[in-house]
Amino acid sequence: MNPILTPDKKYFQPRPSTLTNYNAAASAFTNLGPNSTDARDTFRASLEGYLQLEKPYTPGLSAKRVPVDAVTSSASGVDPQISKANAEIQAHRIASVRGVPLATVQKLIDDHTTNRFIGLLGEPGVNVLELNLALDRQAK
Repeated sequence: MNPILTPDKKYFQPRPSTLTNYNAAASAFTNLGPNSTDARDTFRASLEGYLQLEKPYTPGLSAKRVPVDAVTSSASGVDPQISKANAEIQAHRIASVRGVPLATVQKLIDDHTTNRFIGLLGEPGVNVLELNLALDRQAK
């Protein structure tokens, strides 16, 4: 199986993964610390890739506005969720590429956003797989 090296612009993109082909059998965290040059270089490359993909569709997007989950992997490397802020940036690309109103894409994001656990723990998240499947259903 070959990894997908170019994102499909009509779909929401997940968090970066440290895994080859997102193989969950090899799930593990990187163990790189905050002073690691490898981590710094990885995050920098992820940020550059994110900006290259999203900036044409989100004028004024800068590194300061990119959510941290857009450039860092989760502890397991296979987190199915992205932040709502990340999804809202990607919504501009999705709407443009698919030729649908931005409001339609934003409604799908709202419909697929989970709240904090028991209203207190964690942050709201958007399941990328479920959202992409909903996009395809909406297009039919």
